[in-house]
Amino acid sequence: MLAEIPNYHALAVLLLTIVALVLFSRDKIPIETSGLVIVVLLTVGFTIFPLPEQDRNIEVANFFAGFGNEALIAISALMIASQSLVSTGALTPLGRLIARYWSIAPVLSFLAVLLTTATVSAFMNNTPQVVLMIPILISVAMRSNIPASKMLMPMTFSAQIGGMGTPIGTSLNLLVLAAAASMGVQKFGMFDFIVPAAIAGSIGIAYLWLIAPLILPFRQHEMVESSPRVYTAQLNVLENSFAHGKTLSEIKNRIGSEIKINRVVRNGKVALVPFPDLVIDINDRLWFQEVPEKLKEIEESLGGKLYVGDVEFNIDEVRKDKKQQIAELVVTRTSPLDGRSLAQVGFDERYSLIPLAVHKAGSAQEIQRVDIHNEKFSVGDVLLVQGDTDKISEIKSRGDFMVLDGSSILPESSKAPLALSIMGGIILLASFNILPVSISALLGVMLMIFTGCLTWNDAKRALDSKMILLTVASIALSYAMVQTGAADYLAQVFVGWTKGLRPEYILSGLILFMAILSNLVSNSAAAVIGTPIAINIAHGLESSPEAFVLAVLFGVNMSYATPMADNCNLIVYSAGGYKFTDFLKVGIPLTIIMWISYSVLLPIYFPL
Repeated sequence: MLAEIPNYHALAVLLLTIVALVLFSRDKIPIETSGLVIVVLLTVGFTIFPLPEQDRNIEVANFFAGFGNEALIAISALMIASQSLVSTGALTPLGRLIARYWSIAPVLSFLAVLLTTATVSAFMNNTPQVVLMIPILISVAMRSNIPASKMLMPMTFSAQIGGMGTPIGTSLNLLVLAAAASMGVQKFGMFDFIVPAAIAGSIGIAYLWLIAPLILPFRQHEMVESSPRVYTAQLNVLENSFAHGKTLSEIKNRIGSEIKINRVVRNGKVALVPFPDLVIDINDRLWFQEVPEKLKEIEESLGGKLYVGDVEFNIDEVRKDKKQQIAELVVTRTSPLDGRSLAQVGFDERYSLIPLAVHKAGSAQEIQRVDIHNEKFSVGDVLLVQGDTDKISEIKSRGDFMVLDGSSILPESSKAPLALSIMGGIILLASFNILPVSISALLGVMLMIFTGCLTWNDAKRALDSKMILLTVASIALSYAMVQTGAADYLAQVFVGWTKGLRPEYILSGLILFMAILSNLVSNSAAAVIGTPIAINIAHGLESSPEAFVLAVLFGVNMSYATPMADNCNLIVYSAGGYKFTDFLKVGIPLTIIMWISYSVLLPIYFPL
């Protein structure tokens, strides 16, 4: 049976759905912008071209309902609460325990890491959990001489597997369940689907523990080790120096145009603007930022005396300098650099660190050859910096970045036990249905603020504008798809393609379709599109909508096959020195394992 051709409004919504998929998949377009565009087009379109009353009635104001949606409040409050665990270093004792037993039983310790990560992720947002675990595993890798590449990807996949177990495990879960609730599907309790999730998760974690490390390459991320230190040095121009009487343009032609002269100091205090036609005089000081070998070449080429601080430059002594430290700063969702450039945040002045290189999309760009100060960063990018050891420790404690330097694992404060207790209270209140998760999470945030476990700055950084506008746009688009009949039409098409198949096979096909979509487009976009279609498929089959909603929930969480499918994948992509093909080799088999597992388990625990 062919599906009935929908009305013009439904066709317009379907076209807008395709536009949404394209917008959400474009890295250069902020998710916030894409979400806002969808909401504006829906509201303006249905205001100018209202749906005929004989069809269905659409209240334009309902497109804004997502801003006050209970799931959005719960998502935001849980993200803030999770941030307190990062800020207080609440899981530091766990890191120390893992590091202590790793040398005794590394194989069992690795299993403990995977199980612990999955368990914690069932009640905590995945991203901060992965951010917490990466420094622990890198520290263990350095001490045990095991490549971090063997551990980081299985760890982040275990976090995603664990996040499927409860409604609060990931923001995707809340997004799917919120859209389902707005369409009349009954709300799920905290542990309503944890049994099938635990069984399927156990199979997936067994694969990550025993097989994935054999597939993953022996690859160390060597950005720190292979990058030389940069020093700020001043060349004192003497009478017999080549630079005496020459313009800066002539000097740069001699030493190389790629070498930058940052400033010129005259008479020990007057800083001159380094214009190309500036003539250099005796006792002027030319300031450079370069590696020791390059500084030596400059000194020999131009003549004069080179100083680092007030000490005469000596390349052997400079190489022995232990005060300067190199570290990698991973940009996370709460970092000030997310979506901004070094120049926009005033990085050099704000942190007193020297940016050396950036690791983006699998390539390192040296700052001596490429100006990265005006390049925008995104989650998962790694910035290589150099600075005083105290400055590195300070930036680590601030929590603006995830610091990879092989030293201390995580910051820790006296508030850590209190933060853990409050987070446990949030989970218990929601688990026993004493309070809805949105209210218990808000109560927990209030207690964390009042007790000093969390500052308002931490809370503001934890709020994700991407997820806020994405949630609003998804609820608005779901509402439009249902009211115009677009969701009915897509459901009829899907049922038509699978005509004659049993509902169990249709459910399995939906899981696989959502998994593929989440890796090719984005898991958030897949959740937006899939939920209303799934519910209408269930209605068409006269089956339980709960099973089909969970098919979408589990499917969109299977973001294993590409690094861009999930923020956590992007973070370990750089931290582990992986290649795109590494995700394909490990992620595709894991996707197949989880798909088959849920295809068998869902009809058993949620009869169709």
